[in-house]
Amino acid sequence: MEIRLGDVVRLRKVHPCGGYEWEVVRLGADIGVRCRTCARRVLLDRSVFEKRVKTVVQRGPEEPGPAVQT
Repeated sequence: MEIRLGDVVRLRKVHPCGGYEWEVVRLGADIGVRCRTCARRVLLDRSVFEKRVKTVVQRGPEEPGPAVQT
């Protein structure tokens, strides 16, 4: 699964505040997400995150490619 910073994802279970949508704020072995309703931040293992994602609501900006020197 390709995840980018700034992606907005919908998880399978509702957050206790009532929000379903989360924004990806950290990438690595753990994925950091922030609830778009209450701004709570949570770290999830990549494997757990991939199991819990239901759909990608909005894609984040493309990563710039490597600089080409002329």
